Amino acid sequence: MEMNMIYWKSEKFWVGKLFEHPEIMTQGETLEELEENMKEAFILMTMEDVPQQHQIKKLAFTI
Repeated sequence: MEMNMIYWKSEKFWVGKLFEHPEIMTQGETLEELEENMKEAFILMTMEDVPQQHQIKKLAFTI
């Protein structure tokens, strides 16, 4: 599977998000670390490691 990563250099870190999933965003000290963190974030965010027996809870955020 291949996806497109939009990325840029901030003052301290490389920052990126997936074009196909803009809600998935992460950072890294190097471009290589950003790429690895993005792969991990994608797996976590797509819930591939969530067991069949799980619970859901709503959270309230004050912004």
